[in-house]
Amino acid sequence: MPAARPRLLYVTDLAYEARGRRYCDEDVFLTSRLRARFDLALCHPLDAEALMDGFDAVVVRNSGPVLGYQRAYETFRARALATGARVYNPLTGKADMAGKQYLLDLSAAGFPVIPTVGRAEDLRLLPAAERYVVKPLLGADSLGLRIVPAGQVAAHATGDVLIQPRVDFAHEVSFYFVDDDFQYALYAPDPQRRWELRPYAATAADLEFARRFVDWNDLGHGIQRVDACRTRDGGLLLVELEDLNPYLSLHALPEDARDAFVSAFTASLGRFVQQALSPA
Repeated sequence: MPAARPRLLYVTDLAYEARGRRYCDEDVFLTSRLRARFDLALCHPLDAEALMDGFDAVVVRNSGPVLGYQRAYETFRARALATGARVYNPLTGKADMAGKQYLLDLSAAGFPVIPTVGRAEDLRLLPAAERYVVKPLLGADSLGLRIVPAGQVAAHATGDVLIQPRVDFAHEVSFYFVDDDFQYALYAPDPQRRWELRPYAATAADLEFARRFVDWNDLGHGIQRVDACRTRDGGLLLVELEDLNPYLSLHALPEDARDAFVSAFTASLGRFVQQALSPA
């Protein structure tokens, strides 16, 4: 018989040090609120595979870049898929969860993303720029990111990277969703201070932009963060679609908005776990 209260294994690296962010504070806050509804145990991502069988669902939150424990994550993922374990976010994500290939695919398909290529022969498809951004296909949290002058960019097109023109943008803005429901938006007024965020009043056009990527990902359950840059002409371009363990910057929200997010997150987890506990 299932436990009276759903049992969640909450995966987080409380010691991870991120530039401009305190992951541990966010997860301490969230777990303190989730305990009203669920029985919780916290574990490091390196321990998730060994512990997951004893829980109704595994919640992957601020676990840090997978590059730091790639082999352990791959074995955890393989075991979860083989056993049908319930993982939140579900492991079907097509965006950052699967690497950066989606930026190449979306760019080629004409989505509003920063123009992106991966091969030297495709550099001609990019807008001319004085400098280019080169990112590893499996990069995260700006690890391995380089900015190179136009004259050197071809030498970096090794097939395992993304290449984008360095965009002159007004600001970055992030849209946060639980399941398919928009929750809040935050923006960084100063492009040089990415994580100094303020609440942002998203327009209907902004949300239409963000929902296009959420709909494309078709995740069903979970938290997604749509990161975009506002170009000088007022348009938006996708920077990243984070669907594995997006940091939420809850500290930047007023209390009522934080409470609304927690309610939405708790309700989503409740529905997700109930599907696992209910007979087919």
